[in-house]
Amino acid sequence: MHIPENYLSPATCAVLTAAMIPAWIHSTRKVREELPKEKIAMIGVGAAFSFIGMMFNIPLPGGTTGHAVGGTLIACILGPDAACLAVSVALLLQALLFGDGGILSFGANCINMAFAMPYLGFFVYRTILKFLSKGQEPKAPHRIISAGIGAYAGINAAALLAAFEFGIQPYFFHNEAGQALYCPYGLNVSIPSMMAGHLTIFGIAEIIFTTAVLSFICKMSPSLIKGAESENRRSSLLPVGILLGSLVALVPLGLIAEGTAWGEWGADEIAEIETKGAALGYTPSGLEKGWSLNSIMPDYTMEGIPEAAAYILSALIGIAVLVITFKLLSSLKKTK
Repeated sequence: MHIPENYLSPATCAVLTAAMIPAWIHSTRKVREELPKEKIAMIGVGAAFSFIGMMFNIPLPGGTTGHAVGGTLIACILGPDAACLAVSVALLLQALLFGDGGILSFGANCINMAFAMPYLGFFVYRTILKFLSKGQEPKAPHRIISAGIGAYAGINAAALLAAFEFGIQPYFFHNEAGQALYCPYGLNVSIPSMMAGHLTIFGIAEIIFTTAVLSFICKMSPSLIKGAESENRRSSLLPVGILLGSLVALVPLGLIAEGTAWGEWGADEIAEIETKGAALGYTPSGLEKGWSLNSIMPDYTMEGIPEAAAYILSALIGIAVLVITFKLLSSLKKTK
């Protein structure tokens, strides 16, 4: 679901980034006003779960891959405003250090995964939770069921937006010969291609990831969940750290999936990608000649280090940067 560099026109990227700025301002203000220092620091842990979840690639028949995101999971734990910031920072880290997602398309990726996913997912979660609780104190099973449905709605909303952003490119940006300058696939291809995987395998993966992590936190550290503080105020962060460590150890499983996610092909391979039985046959000039950033660990690899070891090292670096970043940001807030 990460839109790479040069798949969207600069104009599209500029508009979507501008549209995301009010969301960043709003979420920053709400987090600063509503969350205590220790909860702001916890946003880094939420971002770490999202970062790790996106490293577990899942294959689809036909050679494409996808992954969970965890935006609704963070929203269920800390609220949608915190989730917006958490996923945004995780996406920025992925783009800068690992070349996963573009810098120019950063705003677009945030619109999809840091805005639409957590806010819609949380709305669905809260609506169903109120219905199941019937005015009583929400129970853990109610939270899990509601979160699973919200997560499914959130990831599919994000996928649909990405499909639309991909799909409008050839209609607006093409040369005199009719060849697309950026993403070459129209809405008739982008929407079914994106939604087929997310309505099935990837949507189920998002449900499993969200409900599994939330179930663990509800059982081991329930006071970390926004709105559930009264259930237990003495829970520890240690179980959450152990869970993150366990996921890091398992992260090489994400390397098993071969192939590339739909819409994330390199400029050197897109001409040969077959759609509806025919190869594209050309490389869009915007893709071929567009801007790119040489990341430090492209695709979570390092020269001279075995692939699995580099993947684990990338996970550790990502977690450390995210946790430290939000810990430092929390220190800027004065204790009331």
